[in-house]
Amino acid sequence: MNVRWTYAFIDRPASGAGRAGGFWTAVTGTRLSEPSGDHGEFTTLLAEGADACVGMQRIVSGPGGAHLDFSVDDIPGFVAHASRLGAETVAEHEGWAVLRSPAGQPFCALPWRGESVRPPVTYGSRLDQVCLDVPPSAYDAEVAFWSELLSDWDSVPGSLPEFHVVKPPAGLPVRILLQRLAAERPVSAHLDLACADIRATRTRHEESGAVFVAAFGHWTVMRDPAGGTYCLTGRDPDTGGLPRRAGP
Repeated sequence: MNVRWTYAFIDRPASGAGRAGGFWTAVTGTRLSEPSGDHGEFTTLLAEGADACVGMQRIVSGPGGAHLDFSVDDIPGFVAHASRLGAETVAEHEGWAVLRSPAGQPFCALPWRGESVRPPVTYGSRLDQVCLDVPPSAYDAEVAFWSELLSDWDSVPGSLPEFHVVKPPAGLPVRILLQRLAAERPVSAHLDLACADIRATRTRHEESGAVFVAAFGHWTVMRDPAGGTYCLTGRDPDTGGLPRRAGP
């Protein structure tokens, strides 16, 4: 099923949506669009001279997280294909649909509106990945679902056994990382930024109101001013891949 564009959505509670919007526009060099949706719950992060690929949704309950939107030419066909693979249709709106993966991760199908220009790397980083945190019992089926739903994307093992990457064709702005959790809990999702220098990006984010949570080998966990967690990852902001190791 041909996906023409992708969006990473930042889902935050209404009580913190203003703080989240101020933070994420500051660290990505963007500005917020005018609200849309039946209750003004949607905005997008607009980059000068490029098409939006990151949005924000104000939610009324729960801690928030992230989700993916896929822009396609044939929404009924995309929904039917996803359903055959085990997805559930949560809601059908005029012109778009909300679905849930077999593990329970929400995602949306939207009409393609001609988006084609990816926003540039800003301040040495790029928000380019949605990581699905999947319980062990659902992990293999979830990897199979996303690999089959996006069959023209590259589906490859990650750098560690608990990771699997589903990479879009060149030009599409958001990729998927699946992470197998160590313990059983409901599926969730968070945002990842590819950073040329994690330490420098962390400093900039802290200056804009984020809080450091934990550091690991190739990524650092942060919390934005609305309480949402996300990761700064040591990947090439241009390609999204891991940096090449220097060799002899």
